This record gives sequence, C-alpha cells and structure tokens, in this order.
Amino acid sequence: MNNPSPQPIKFIADIRWTRTSWLFYVVAMTDTANPPVPAAPAHPLAGMAIGFVGIVIFGATLPATRVALEGFSPAFITFSRAAIAASVAALTLLVLKKRFPRQHALSLFIAGILLVYGFPGFSSVAMQTVPASHGGVVLGVLPLMTATFAALLGGERPGLAFWAWSIAGATLVLVFSLSGADIEPGIGDFWLACAALSASCGYVISGKLARTRPGWEVISWALIVTAPLSLAGTAFTWTTGVFQPDTHALIALGYLSLGSMFAGFIFWNWGMAIGGIARVGQVQLLQSFVTLGLSALLLGETVTPVMLGFAIAVGFVVWCGRKAKVG
Repeated sequence: MNNPSPQPIKFIADIRWTRTSWLFYVVAMTDTANPPVPAAPAHPLAGMAIGFVGIVIFGATLPATRVALEGFSPAFITFSRAAIAASVAALTLLVLKKRFPRQHALSLFIAGILLVYGFPGFSSVAMQTVPASHGGVVLGVLPLMTATFAALLGGERPGLAFWAWSIAGATLVLVFSLSGADIEPGIGDFWLACAALSASCGYVISGKLARTRPGWEVISWALIVTAPLSLAGTAFTWTTGVFQPDTHALIALGYLSLGSMFAGFIFWNWGMAIGGIARVGQVQLLQSFVTLGLSALLLGETVTPVMLGFAIAVGFVVWCGRKAKVG
C-alpha cells in the first residue's frame, strides 16, 4: 500500500506553528518534494582555492564601502550598486538564454531583499560610525550564524556542542564590541548585527536554491526580481545621495556593484559546487583577516594586537562550531 506524501501536511503544520516565523518556514519548505542528491566533491582543493577568491572579493566590501561613502549616501550606495549589478546580470542571462524559474520566484525575491538590500544597507550605515577593521571582526561570526539559521530553518537537530560554540562566538563578539579596543561601543555595532542577520538568512535561502541551479543564476535572478526597487530607489536618492564623488568613490561604487554584489557570488558558489559545501565553507573563516588586512592597506587603519587576537579567537570558535555534530 502506497503512503501519501507527507510534504503537504508538514507544510501546513509549519505555517500554523507560529505567526511570527511563517515567512521563514514558507521559504524553508519551498521545493522540497524532490530534493536533489548532492554529488561527491570532484576537486576539493580547487574548490577551496576558487572559494577563497570569492572570500577575498567579499572581504574588501567594508573598506570599499567606507571609500564610497566619501561621495555617496548609504541609501544611494545600496540601491545603485544593486541596479548596476542587476543590469550586468540581465545582460548575462539574456546572452546565455536562461529562462526565469517561476517556481522559485518567492524565494528569489526574499533572498534578494536580504542580500541585495539588507546586508549592503545595514553595513553602509554601520560604516559611517565604525572602522572597516572593527566591522570585519564583528562579522567574523557570520559563518556560524549562517550554520545556525541553516539548522533552525532546515529542520536539523543541533547538538549541545554546536550551541555551546555558537554562544561562545556571540560572547566573544559582544566582549569585543564593548571593550573599546578601537572605538567606543555604539549604534554601529547594532547595524553590523542587522547586516549579519540579513546575510546569514539570505545565504541559507540562496544556498537551498543553489541545489537546483548554478549559484550565479541564483544571485542573478535575485537581482532581477528586485530590480524595480533598485531602479526606483536609485532615482529617488539621486539628488540627495550624490556628493560630487571623486575617482576613488566612483571606483569603490563600481567594485561594490560588480565585485561584492556579483562576481564574489560566482566564485563562492562555483567553489562550493566543485569542492563540497562543508569543506569550502570553512574558507569563509578567513574573511575577517582579509578585511583587516585590506583595511590597513587601503585605508591606513591600525590593526591592533587586541583586534587581531579577537579575530583569531572568533575564527577558532567558528572553526570548532562548524565541526560540531548536527543531526
């Protein structure tokens, strides 16, 4: 006797479970009727190397944002970088004759809101009041936060060790933010926390979509479905968000558009595809160090021993947390 599929029943139960989290569960349960079987990693070392290229691109995001703020407002940076990246994505999809995946439209839109507007917007506001090096350390727990949301939204059962390392990482970040190692704690740390939450949730949603199509297509379609908001926001903030930018600010905006918003995702998802998500995902632990180094090189910011020590401690905690068992 054939048993009926339990997916519709579980979907309804998850929506009714709580009103405040219905959106996350709708996304988490989307397209789970026929989950793909992950292939074995073909080239783990090559995947880690390619993934590291993506991490280097992402690591320069905060320093580039501080440079761009010399000529543009945070709102204009958020919308214009998305509009520029959406134009490139549209051209790429058109040339390659890719069809829009209508069944994933809702998930793509939510991922776009979080990754296209959430993380860039919150981090741009944060960079007005905190150094890029400080932000790099605070965002060092982003890999662990991503794993935490994957566990919560994916229906997995994290063990005690997983939660212990998660709490340890959050505690380290809190202590660093309140220690006054480089600045007095302030509203910038709050915006950095919002940026981390947006990015981690967006990574989980886009990661689920990347199981069905190449990662570059995921970010491209996410940029396309949110393009009307990007274009409208760019036009609305044009008169008040452009402050006679110099060459450096223009280059920084171009980098944020074509690098952080587009190219970085191509290398990152490509590396995970050929090297394995778990193995290549560990490369993200190096992003804090990349941001610290680029902040010192490009902005002349001082990387103190205390700051470096916190970065190493956060990296160690995230590394151990990723190795903890999740049922």
